[in-house]
Amino acid sequence: MILALLLAAAEPMSALDTERAFIADAQKLGQWTAFRKYAADDAVIFVPQQVNAQEFLKGRADPPVAVYWWPGKSFVSCDGSYAVNTGPWVRQYGKAVGYFTTVWQRQPDGSWKWIYDGGDGLDTPRAEGGDIKAEIAACPKVAPPPTGLDEIPSGAKYVRGSSNDESLRWEWEVLPDGSRTFTVSIWNGSRHEVVIEDKVAAP
Repeated sequence: MILALLLAAAEPMSALDTERAFIADAQKLGQWTAFRKYAADDAVIFVPQQVNAQEFLKGRADPPVAVYWWPGKSFVSCDGSYAVNTGPWVRQYGKAVGYFTTVWQRQPDGSWKWIYDGGDGLDTPRAEGGDIKAEIAACPKVAPPPTGLDEIPSGAKYVRGSSNDESLRWEWEVLPDGSRTFTVSIWNGSRHEVVIEDKVAAP
């Protein structure tokens, strides 16, 4: 019994566990303090153009009441190197609602840091959440090559990322007017299936 408890305590946190710890720290420590704590050095956010999160958030005062969010879906690469969480957020006790999407990268020590955070407001909240389980990508026998990319509009910022084994992929494109798209696909054993497709209008 004691051995089982010790083994459970030694088990590294999942990206879902880390998301929930991030949420709790935002309420306890302050919104931007928590964002800085969990962000990788090269993490990006959008204001609306892509910027380095640590530089943008450095010294930024926490709002009196932090945004509250919770994971509604989670997707993890087969090799466990990356994960993407998405779900609803609320501000001002539900007066404003929206969704978030966060890409998490496992660190050498087994912890997680976020490298991408995006989202948008909505007219009505998403009906997601509860005791969700992560969907883990099928393991490709050989890393599937990237498929052909659409033509990138002039002046757009395009970024593509993937897990080490290519079982989880994401890409984003930001247009000069600040509108952007963000897409996640997961290897289902035979092809990459799109599981998240965020479209954010220009501010």
